[in-house]
Amino acid sequence: MTEALFLFDPTSDDAPIQTDELHSGWNIALPQSVRKHAIQVMRLGRGDDLELSDGKGLRIQARIEDAESGLVKILSVGRQDKPVMRLALIQALAKGGHDEQAIDMATQIGVDVVIPWQSSRSIARWKDGRTDRKWFQTLQSATEQSRRSWLPELCDHVSDKQIVAICQRANVHGDLVIVLHQDATDTWSQIETAVDDMAAKCLADARPRTISVIVGPEGGISDEEIEMFRSAGAKCCVLGTNILRASCAGVVALSLLSRTLGRWS
Repeated sequence: MTEALFLFDPTSDDAPIQTDELHSGWNIALPQSVRKHAIQVMRLGRGDDLELSDGKGLRIQARIEDAESGLVKILSVGRQDKPVMRLALIQALAKGGHDEQAIDMATQIGVDVVIPWQSSRSIARWKDGRTDRKWFQTLQSATEQSRRSWLPELCDHVSDKQIVAICQRANVHGDLVIVLHQDATDTWSQIETAVDDMAAKCLADARPRTISVIVGPEGGISDEEIEMFRSAGAKCCVLGTNILRASCAGVVALSLLSRTLGRWS
């Protein structure tokens, strides 16, 4: 059985961990938040294995020595490199928690960056200190569930004009922005060709690149927004004949991109 993974903050006040000085055979105390989840909620005990990650590539395999004190022995320490080809999801706010469903599944698939978008047609509104906390907690939970070493970066929410700026920067840096829209004429096979070309350039010059997928709200992306993004250099694409929900469209696109980039065998 695969060990459960728990995210931790190395600078936590209750149990700070010097991540650059860890070695196999060492004993460390679990931070209180991890201890509560692993021992009180999941009922792990002495002799049970678990994994720890700081969400920035560090991965620690450990075995519980003393459940009461939260003491664990380190079995191995490793680090996963950050992907050179990054996947970003620009997700419009959606009612009924569909946006949170989208970023939850996107995290499980392997998205690297999540950008909330206050679309002109979004019924839900962004509330600083509340919405961002809920989205971050969703990313954390999905990262642990999927046992990832990298926690997706949650960026500030953006407006239409800021997405235009993202598209313009993508043109300069060799990145790619894909807008999912039911009335687009470009097919996914054309997108895959562009992604293959981009991956080849990335391999040649070893410079990180980002593929961003823009997903609209329940009512779809407006014609004005589509024109703004397309004029700024984004590629508009239709996934297929079926119309997908806001919680599903980005997930399907990211799954296809992961396969194209070789993340999935």
